[in-house]
Amino acid sequence: MSPFPSSATRTERWRHLRLDQCDGVATVTLACPERLNALTFGAYADLRDLLAELARERAVRALVLGGEGRGFCSGGDVDDIIGATLTMDTAQLLDFNRMTGQVVRAIRESPFPVIAAVHGVAAGAGAVLALAADFRIADPSARFVFLFTKVGLSGGDMGAAYLLPRVVGLGHATRLLMLGEAVRAPEAERIGLLSEVTEEGRAPARAAELARTLAEGPALAHAQTKALLTAELDMPLAASVELDAATQALLMTSEDYAEFHAAFTAKRPPRWRGR
Repeated sequence: MSPFPSSATRTERWRHLRLDQCDGVATVTLACPERLNALTFGAYADLRDLLAELARERAVRALVLGGEGRGFCSGGDVDDIIGATLTMDTAQLLDFNRMTGQVVRAIRESPFPVIAAVHGVAAGAGAVLALAADFRIADPSARFVFLFTKVGLSGGDMGAAYLLPRVVGLGHATRLLMLGEAVRAPEAERIGLLSEVTEEGRAPARAAELARTLAEGPALAHAQTKALLTAELDMPLAASVELDAATQALLMTSEDYAEFHAAFTAKRPPRWRGR
């Protein structure tokens, strides 16, 4: 637990998602299966605020993001978001679009690995949520659709134009964001969009297994690795090497680093504490 918690009380119940926590693993489930887990204003806000709470508390070492029912997430709700935004002025629209981007930033900047367990469709904002995760585990029938241009908007929504080229390359990203065509799991794995394809129906279980492996590992090392991967995307080599050196010097003073040496010497597994 962080020694500097928020002044606000912890949220005990989330309206638009389900949260389960066990031994350092948080499982966040988008829970609107009758609408293929379409995102509403409230769902975006819940995700943004939940990730901030979990990051402050430091009790989570890995997080699995999944969807209830037939699919992962079908994107923004047509009625609750697209219909509503047609009545908003520019200032309100900017506030909304900034909020959706804050969700992606919260995923990327969280101090724990995030694993997207994808089954069925991950469309629009749902595809970007999965893209922002550190790992994407999917069933063979999963499909990704970056469909923003299909509704007359830029394909570069919620940071997609930043993240996708860095994951699959500029050529594939241009095709996916410009045309809005569905990409099924085999091709998504081939171009690097997926970390792993499981047997049908196994994505949630495999994501949980990976989360448990990560949670039982050196949390501080994982957090700093994630931070460097994000920070160094836009750094020149000299700055990256210097940041690596400073980070390693800091981690070499950690309890976990000393614990590895003690465990190695005693011929036992390390007992990682994330300190």
